[in-house]
Amino acid sequence: MSATQSLTLATAPISSSIASSEQPKVKPCCVCTDEKAARDECMLFSKSDNPQQDCQSMMSKYKSCMAGFGFQVA
Repeated sequence: MSATQSLTLATAPISSSIASSEQPKVKPCCVCTDEKAARDECMLFSKSDNPQQDCQSMMSKYKSCMAGFGFQVA
């Protein structure tokens, strides 16, 4: 292995760890806003006797979007 190869290998993990630490953490209130708005609108204005069942697809979309950002919605 040449000196430049060992230098490249030695600095690669450092630069990737710096990049991940500089990446801002996402707040749950700031992601999936469109899905959340659609879910809320469906739940609030549903004419069904059981809005939770009526809006299940909207809730599933919201939960899967949040899971994509690492949040678990019960």
